[in-house]
Amino acid sequence: MQLDASDRRILDVLQKQGRITNAELSERINLSPSACHRRVQRLEAEGIVRGYVALLDPRKLGRPTTVYVEIKLAGQSDEVLEAFEREVARIPDVLECHLMAGTADYLLKILARDTDDFARIHRRYLSRLPGVVQMQSSFALRTVVSTTAIPV
Repeated sequence: MQLDASDRRILDVLQKQGRITNAELSERINLSPSACHRRVQRLEAEGIVRGYVALLDPRKLGRPTTVYVEIKLAGQSDEVLEAFEREVARIPDVLECHLMAGTADYLLKILARDTDDFARIHRRYLSRLPGVVQMQSSFALRTVVSTTAIPV
């Protein structure tokens, strides 16, 4: 799908203000409300806009500790990768899991209450993941930049 300047302006606004009304959006991007609505519907139908969410503050919800876990597996066969991915998807504390190129096979992003909570997550879930031969955990000291907005 080709995106023109109006589509890009719509996407830029929507990903920063997902609850904006169509009337407000159309005014911000200088399109009629009906044309703006059609474009948003098309962007949703094409899967460019996958959904709308509320972004929560992990600190206010008692999850201030961000931990990145690098994982190396015993092998790279489809069976090993699929078994690992199936099990890691079941861990409620994992926010992200990425298959990596480089020294680690996977990189996980986990939110925990504190180091004791991460120890619980490690004991209960991470240590039981199939195919893992090595894990290295890094605790974020401070978040400098955090956004969900993709440059369009």
